[in-house]
Amino acid sequence: MIISPAARDSLQRWLDSQKALQSASDHTIAAYQSDVSDFLGFMAGHHGKQQGLGAIARLTVSDMRAWMAATRGQDVGARSLARKLSAVKSFYRWLAEREGFDPTAVLSTRSPKFTKKLPRPLAPDAASAVIAEVEDHAREDWIGARDTAVLTLLYGCGLRISEALSLTRADVPLPEMLYIRGKGDKDRIVPVLPVARQAVDRYLALLPLELRGEDALFRGARGGPLNPRMLQRTMAQARAQLGLPASATPHALRHSFATHLLNAGGDLRTIQELLGHASLSTTQTYTAVDLSRILDVYDQTHPKAKEPKK
Repeated sequence: MIISPAARDSLQRWLDSQKALQSASDHTIAAYQSDVSDFLGFMAGHHGKQQGLGAIARLTVSDMRAWMAATRGQDVGARSLARKLSAVKSFYRWLAEREGFDPTAVLSTRSPKFTKKLPRPLAPDAASAVIAEVEDHAREDWIGARDTAVLTLLYGCGLRISEALSLTRADVPLPEMLYIRGKGDKDRIVPVLPVARQAVDRYLALLPLELRGEDALFRGARGGPLNPRMLQRTMAQARAQLGLPASATPHALRHSFATHLLNAGGDLRTIQELLGHASLSTTQTYTAVDLSRILDVYDQTHPKAKEPKK
């Protein structure tokens, strides 16, 4: 069922506000548009006609239950449904403020419960082994140096893949403190370890291409900017060689950066700033990882844990 012009216009204005005022990323905006469009389309089909703003304002608890049931019936998991509901609530709250209606029926809808997945970092020796592996098995020296440099930035500086690949020729030589623009255009400063600077310098010395100031620093085999999928493929090959689990992805190196800092006594606020998390609660997931590790050690070594049950 087609969404009404008024609803489509309101959705676009909300998306524009999210991008302008909340600094939402393009990826987030695309997800919001898809989730809320699907919701509005369902409501139009559910009621058998286009839903103008007046009809949207009169949605009931029963309508919301019908949408959630239909969405779950499409094999959408609890986590994904919770994300969709969050987007719908945000749009509905914004619309209610402008149109002057009571949004209680939508905002009171409970999100499905789900267990949050903990980050799955690599052990320090495994992280080092992966970085060494990608260089040893590269088809050309400069490609091995490139992959080593990128992965060292992820593990040594806590960068996201997109952040590492956004570096340009003008950023090299890397300074001791690097300005990074992350998700939601949030700026932060990260320290750059000597080993990371050396890895980038070595890659650039071997690179058989001439780069200019604003050219992407990391290049693919054909000369264009490096595609993150190529790095993910390289990491998959390395973990297969080392017998590591499928969770050993490039992003896991960023998780490893945070977890290993926490284990070494780093405080959450500092780690939050280094990672560029908007909320401390996001960073706090790493404390759960650390607690899980401690409990595993306790179960294996504490004398009481080894006593037979009566």
